[in-house]
Amino acid sequence: MRRQGKVAALFLLPYLLIFVVFRFGPSVAGLFVGFTKWNIVGNATFAGLNNFEKLFRDPNFYISLKNTLTFLLMTLPALIVLSLLLAVLLNQKLRFRNSVRTIAIIPYVLIPAVVGIIWNWMYDNNFGILNYYLKAIGLSPVEWLTSDKYALFSVAIVTIWSYMGYNMILYLAGLQDISTELYEAAKIDGANKMQSFTRITLPLLKPITSMIITLTLINTIQVFDQIFVMTNGGPGTATLTLVQYLYGTAFQNYNLGYGSTLGIAILVILVVLVQIQSRLLKLDD
Repeated sequence: MRRQGKVAALFLLPYLLIFVVFRFGPSVAGLFVGFTKWNIVGNATFAGLNNFEKLFRDPNFYISLKNTLTFLLMTLPALIVLSLLLAVLLNQKLRFRNSVRTIAIIPYVLIPAVVGIIWNWMYDNNFGILNYYLKAIGLSPVEWLTSDKYALFSVAIVTIWSYMGYNMILYLAGLQDISTELYEAAKIDGANKMQSFTRITLPLLKPITSMIITLTLINTIQVFDQIFVMTNGGPGTATLTLVQYLYGTAFQNYNLGYGSTLGIAILVILVVLVQIQSRLLKLDD
């Protein structure tokens, strides 16, 4: 057993080295940099809590926080409901269901930058396919990405389209683990399909739902690629999210110390949101 443990450790060693050097190490370093004033080029000087005091007085931080939470409210319910409904549908014995499952997962495997470029063309004010069909039915074209009113919503649609297939696969795995005997017993007791769904399916899918919510929280709070490609935080600050603001602060304005402070704030916000959803779902019950 000891020899097998050493062999297993050797196989894990390359990943652990990569994790420590490129993930854990920079994360720990970022905590220390958050207490410094550093413009990347010169030497870092200790700033104490000055960066955190600046954070609480920074209007752009509150704007980016509001946009991020609004983006979360736009995407999270849709990703849960639509993914679950699609999974329930494709769990039935339907023709071509395997082909549809494959098509549904394709958006997730695409590179986010590619997804952003594709949807930029579709959203274009002049020759985009969406405005083309709006004009065809007699409606006015919409400024999808250049209007403060629609920009964040437009990016949220892209995010839902990208991640819905992945969540569907997770729900499918959960649905296929539920014993058919439970549904047969419920049917004998006189339960209809809706009662079976609410009394059997939803409770047994609670761990999957919790995992999907956690993953969605992480992806939403850290949303960057699509916004960077599609709007770059604009128009104005309409789509300025937390990570977008962190990137601009640290790597465009070269204020790495304050950028690291923003990273600490994002970590705290994420931990709080995950704890809230865990308590709401009460997985320990």
